[in-house]
Amino acid sequence: MNIVLVEPEIPPNTGNVARLCSATGTRLHLVGPLGFRLGDRELKRSGMDYWDQVDWQLWEDWGVFEAALPEGTRCWFVEQGGAKRYDQVEFGSEEYLVFGRESVGLPRALLERNAETWLRIPMFNSQARSLNLANCVSLVLYESLRQQGFTGELWG
Repeated sequence: MNIVLVEPEIPPNTGNVARLCSATGTRLHLVGPLGFRLGDRELKRSGMDYWDQVDWQLWEDWGVFEAALPEGTRCWFVEQGGAKRYDQVEFGSEEYLVFGRESVGLPRALLERNAETWLRIPMFNSQARSLNLANCVSLVLYESLRQQGFTGELWG
């Protein structure tokens, strides 16, 4: 699997996602512009000593990233308002799970252009604006890994 963070803003969230990617053997794509420098102390601290174990790539912006995707690649865009819940689709092992900025999410035009692969995570409190980015990535990534039988699990 591939995790894509589009313009992440909060270093500890990105560090936590990096740690998750290390533990699951998932590739991480950081799409700029980033809301922090990659040398930020918080980024390193939250990723602990996992950064050297993460297969990751930095992309200048969405256009550069999108142009580099192999033909036929399926991206799943996770953002509130999607017609389907993340547990209602079948994930393939080489697909991309795309998450937006902590403050504003993914651009509306991008979501509308990809409506058939726009997924939501259910929420039950109308007062809650959003969930933590790293938590969202964990939920959807582990659902995709579950569907694939947790192939490669160390202690299974």
